[in-house]
Order: sequence, then structure tokens, then C-alpha cells
Amino acid sequence: MTRDMRQLDYDELRGTIADQPYRLLFATVSGAHLYGFPSRDSHVDLRGVHVLPAEEVVGLTTGPETLDRTWFQNEAEVDLVTHDLAKFARLMLRRNGYVLEQVLSPLVVATTPEHEEIVALAPGCLTKWHAHHYRGFASTQWTLFGKSGELKPLLYTFRVLVTGIHLMRAGEVQADLRELQTIGAEVPGYLGELMAAKAEAEHGPLTGPSRDLLERDVVALQAVLDEAETDSKLADRPTADAALHDLLVRTRLRSA
Repeated sequence: MTRDMRQLDYDELRGTIADQPYRLLFATVSGAHLYGFPSRDSHVDLRGVHVLPAEEVVGLTTGPETLDRTWFQNEAEVDLVTHDLAKFARLMLRRNGYVLEQVLSPLVVATTPEHEEIVALAPGCLTKWHAHHYRGFASTQWTLFGKSGELKPLLYTFRVLVTGIHLMRAGEVQADLRELQTIGAEVPGYLGELMAAKAEAEHGPLTGPSRDLLERDVVALQAVLDEAETDSKLADRPTADAALHDLLVRTRLRSA
């Protein structure tokens, strides 16, 4: 019988990532566990950063910028994706909310002093242009929901819109839909029931609110995100680029 992977075993996860070919700066849990609505049969999405040694960066033969490894643990699929620090830093300096959610995830499987530095630098990567990331991600998930009728892309649609609104207003990355409900974000009341329904099946169908109501609420949240972006006090561009460059150089030279 499949073990309920809503309750993560961090010791087991640490054990299975210990044999990575390159030093890990961090590994955190992303996906539905981070977003607040994992299912009994949810995959475990681990995301992080590795460091290529200097000789695999400056030589003719270079190491992998991205590593992707999948395995099964207690009959649940676990996926670990890591980027080399240079690639990850470049992603942080773009309007990519996904990587910022990863580095700031409170579900930490492995960490280092360099991870703490990256966390400290993350606020300097937040800009009002991250609204485009959340707007685009929501549109993709809403289209997917229209095709599949499943709860998962529907909850993702609402989650990214509310996360984007909160980021524009508060300058804080909060990816957990339950926490966003608690702090009074614009989360429709029926989402609690939908999250409970998804907990029983990763690819369960929608039961409950009508499509018309859902579409009306999604359109309304899109408008709120647009307004929040316009009014946001976030910077127009990142300010952490020099500090990230310094961290990358120091970390790379230590790996030589």
C-alpha cells in the first residue's frame, strides 16, 4: 500500500540525496507540498543548487548546469532537480518566481552557509516584473484545467495568482495557499474544500463550484494582480546582482 507522502520523512530524503555527484548547497521541497495541498499520492519535488568544480567550468569539458534524478521512495515518486549555482543565480535575477520559491521554501531538506547567503540575497531579486511570471503561470494552468477538468491545475491557478498578488503588495514570497488564507489574502472560501478533495487523489476531478463561478473568480484575481502590480513599491530591477556575483566567485574558487 502506498505510504501517505503528505508527511515527509526528511531523514530518508537526506539519505537518498547524499550521493549526488556534486556538492549541494541546498535542497528544498517544492510542488504541492510547498503549496499547501499535497495528495496521498503526490510526487515529492525536490529542488536545489549544486556547485560545479572550477575545472568543469573553465576547461574544454564542462559539467552539467542541470541535474535531474528520479527515484521511488515508499512507492512515491521523488524528483530531484538541481542547477549549478551560476545558472541558478542568473534565474534569480530574471522575473522567475519559481526559483525564488525554491530557495525560500521553509521545507528544507539540506542546507549550507551558502544557502543562508542566497536566502539573504533573495529580497534583492524581487521586482514588480515578477507579476508577469505569476500571470503567465496562472494562464497556463487555467488552460490546462479547461482541458483536463482536474483539481490540480485549478488549485495551481488560484495559488499562483494569490501568491503574485501578495508579493506585489507585501514584497514577500508566500507559496503556501493555506498560509495565504490565514493572512487574509483574496482566497475564495471554497478552495478549502477543493484542497481537501485533492488530498485524496492527485488527479481527482472537480466537484463543487460551477465553471462560471470559477472563471469569474479567476478573472477577478487577474484584475487584482494587475492593480497590485501597478501600485507595487517593489523595485523595477534586481539589486542583488553584484552580491550574487561575489557569492558565485567565492564558492567556485573554494571548489577548485
